[in-house]
Amino acid sequence: MTKIRLAKFIADSGAASRRQAEQLIESGAVLVDGVKITTPVFFVDGTEKIEVRGKRLEGIGNHARVFAFNKPINTMTTSSDPAGRKTIYDVLKHASAIGAENLPPLQSLKYVGRLDYKTTGLMLLTNSGDLARRLTLPSAGLERVYIAKLHPKNLSEIKSARELMALKKFLSPLSADDSIFDKLRNGITIGGVRYAPMKIELMSRYPLGVKIILTEGKKNEIRNAFDFIGLPVSKLHRISYGPIELGNLAPGKIRELAQKDIDGLKKYF
Repeated sequence: MTKIRLAKFIADSGAASRRQAEQLIESGAVLVDGVKITTPVFFVDGTEKIEVRGKRLEGIGNHARVFAFNKPINTMTTSSDPAGRKTIYDVLKHASAIGAENLPPLQSLKYVGRLDYKTTGLMLLTNSGDLARRLTLPSAGLERVYIAKLHPKNLSEIKSARELMALKKFLSPLSADDSIFDKLRNGITIGGVRYAPMKIELMSRYPLGVKIILTEGKKNEIRNAFDFIGLPVSKLHRISYGPIELGNLAPGKIRELAQKDIDGLKKYF
């Protein structure tokens, strides 16, 4: 298992801020498996018995709760936005949970898998910061599946003759070729940022739609990659995260996952 600093584990649990956690450790208020820890340079993986001021913290044990949330369009994945835009937590204030009892404060839940302002679809929310962190690690290898609508760039915007030819060939009504996506299927570097290979399936040409499968989640990864090949994304919607599917969950709604689904997520680390 991946180990992290004890202070981060405490902060992820919601028991204190990162700075407060460091102060608690230095004051001798933290025990790990019954041993007082006084140095912040101490690492844990969440399987230990960790106590802060006599209260045990939960990592990814049976007390972890996970919710599926359908993020609506035009919402920020953050707790607050300096520009005053609506956040997912503003939506959660008014959300009712399907199949949930003794609901925790929704604004205390950590999100798994950030989605940008315009992207909709499945997000996972959990009361376990450690679980949230593990599920976003590239090493976990969880596949994220998206459906995207694409809108070709104006051909006059394409400066490279090779790229222009590839786009014209793809857009030809007589073409059944989708090799324009091979750059993304093989992995690509844009502006010094390396994007891992994507699985791409052409779903329809009119309108132009694709299914995309990723195992990492760099900022604006899909939008940047498709813009690079001359096919910018006009709509982006995530339908699954690992074994968890969005299904028919309505925008702005959440549902609690069963323990068997949570156990299925834990198999990835």
